[in-house]
Amino acid sequence: MAFAASIVFGSSLLGVILLFALKRYESARHTTLGGPWRAGLDVFALRVKRLVMIFEWYLARTPILFLTLVHLAVHTGALGFARLMRALEARAHELADFVSHKRNFERRETRSEFLKKVGEYKNGNGKEKKDTPSSQ
Repeated sequence: MAFAASIVFGSSLLGVILLFALKRYESARHTTLGGPWRAGLDVFALRVKRLVMIFEWYLARTPILFLTLVHLAVHTGALGFARLMRALEARAHELADFVSHKRNFERRETRSEFLKKVGEYKNGNGKEKKDTPSSQ
């Protein structure tokens, strides 16, 4: 890894030195090497510089952007999971009703006399209404 880094560093340093040497040569001779090619390469270099700056701007905001995307993904996943659980709950109730032997459950009247009397008293059917001063 260090070997590869040293090769990249060396080639970059050599390129910078060559560019300065070219600039010194052109200044001494008052000429521009390459002519129209050089102008096109300058425009290309400015475009690459702008793209690098834009990429840097996005890269500086990547943690915020990444957290926003993660939040959005978790939120969407939670809503989808809640929707799935609601659907499963409804299906579970349908399944429970289907397998239950008391599907068409109807209350029968109790056989116990005591419970019958309690039920009548509770519903008001078993006691007689008396005329009391509080009920008038």
